Amino acid sequence: MPSLQDKVVIITGASSGIGEETAKELSSKGAKLVLAARREERLQELKDKINQGGGEATYKATDVTSHEEMEKLAEHAIDEFGQIDALVNNAGLMPLSLLNKQKVDEWDKMIDVNIRGVLYGINAVLPHMRERKQGHIINLSSVAGHVVFPGSAVYSATKFAVRAITDGLRMEESKNSNIRATIISPGAVSTELTSTITDEDLKSGVDDLYDMAIQPDSIARTIRFALEEPAEVTINEIVVRPTEQEM
Repeated sequence: MPSLQDKVVIITGASSGIGEETAKELSSKGAKLVLAARREERLQELKDKINQGGGEATYKATDVTSHEEMEKLAEHAIDEFGQIDALVNNAGLMPLSLLNKQKVDEWDKMIDVNIRGVLYGINAVLPHMRERKQGHIINLSSVAGHVVFPGSAVYSATKFAVRAITDGLRMEESKNSNIRATIISPGAVSTELTSTITDEDLKSGVDDLYDMAIQPDSIARTIRFALEEPAEVTINEIVVRPTEQEM
C-alpha cells in the first residue's frame, strides 16, 4: 500500500474536531502537514504537539471565506514544503434552523464557509496540482448532503453543493490531470459543529441525535484510507454514520 510518508497535506478547519484528529492521524503515517483555521492559538498548540512527537507541521491562520487568504495558504505550503499533494477541505458550519426563523445571517455564513470555502480551496491548489499532474482533494460533505430533514434546508443545500462540486472536479480533472477527488459524508460526530445552533426549537432534538455521535478519529481514519489508495484508484465517496443513526 502506498505510504503517506513525506506527502504534503493541507487541512482546513484543523483547530479542532475532525481536522485536528486528521492532522494527528496523517502525521502518525509520515505526512507533512499544513494546518489552517482561524484560531491561531489552537493551531500553534497542534503544530507544537505534532512536531514534538517527531512529525512535521506548519500552520497559517486562514479564513476559508477569503479567496486571498486561501491563495496565501497554498503559497505557504509550497514555500515550506515545496509541493502540495493533498487538500482536505474540512472547515464547515452547521447552524441548523427552520426556514421560518429567517436566520439569514446564519444562512450567509454557511454558504460562505461550506461552499465558497471549498471552492476557494480547490482554486488555490488546482493550478499546482495540474502542473504536476497529480494530487488529491478531499471535501467533507455530510449525510445532510444526501437527506434533507426539517431545519437542515440551507445546511443540506450547502452539502449537496459540495457533492456536486466534488463530482464535477472528478469528471473534469481525473482523466486529464490525474487529480483525485473524494467526498466524505459523516453522520453525527462529536465535534463543535452543533455549538452554532441558535434555533431552540431544534436544538434539543439535535442534542438527542448527537448522544450517539461517533468520535472524530473515525473520520480521520476514513480520510487516511482514501489518501493511501494508489494513484490509479480513487475512493469517490464514503458515508460514515454511527451504527444507530438511521438518517
